[in-house]
Amino acid sequence: MKFGSDPSPVPSAVSAQDGATRREIVRLLVESGSITAAEIGGKLGISTAGVRRHLEALVDDGDAEAHPAAAWQHVGRGRPAKRYRLTAAGRNKLEHTYDDLASAAIRQLREIGGDDAVRTFARRRIDTILFGVPPVRSTGDHAVEEAAEKVADALTQAGYATTTTRVGGPLKGIQICQHHCPVSHVAAEFPELCEAEQQAISEVLGTHVQLLASIVNGDCACTTHVPLQQITPLDDQPDEQLDHQPDEQGASR
Repeated sequence: MKFGSDPSPVPSAVSAQDGATRREIVRLLVESGSITAAEIGGKLGISTAGVRRHLEALVDDGDAEAHPAAAWQHVGRGRPAKRYRLTAAGRNKLEHTYDDLASAAIRQLREIGGDDAVRTFARRRIDTILFGVPPVRSTGDHAVEEAAEKVADALTQAGYATTTTRVGGPLKGIQICQHHCPVSHVAAEFPELCEAEQQAISEVLGTHVQLLASIVNGDCACTTHVPLQQITPLDDQPDEQLDHQPDEQGASR
């Protein structure tokens, strides 16, 4: 994806300096998924008021939207700051090179080789992206988390603007967030691309993963949850727990 040329959510009437600033703001909206005006100002070295001016223009054009911060995103006292993210319309204005050509090519591939040919293509594509990420050889949380970071780096190099976030509570794990999808328009027609990504990530990390959100479905990012909490195998449970395991007839031993 390119931010320096049209089409983009930056109107041609905007001055060159303002246009460059707005493109940087759009880039941060893509990469962060959800961000405050103050956070953008801190990253770009400009005033929060100046950032808000650009954000309000993007909101007025329907390219961005403001939403309340979640409870876990609220830092300090006072009213939570608004968080901003791109809308589907804003994402559609970003450059998606050769989408129509790619879709046409995959349609032809399906006509010639059937659904299996499309699935094979999708899998080879993501395998190429993750080629440099070695499969996890350990079941430890640290090894899985480290591999998830490498997966995110590989996806970012392929244009997915990917980050990882550790989450706690009952859903303890790592969330891999792809804030941009360079093939989202194609994946809307060919979900095999997304399915292959999830399968490949699961195999590299050596654990089941779950897709929680998808840009194709209108979400602000594709979010994959990677569980870290290890379940104790039956053979490792204490004897007193095994004594209460039901037998084949459902009775306790």
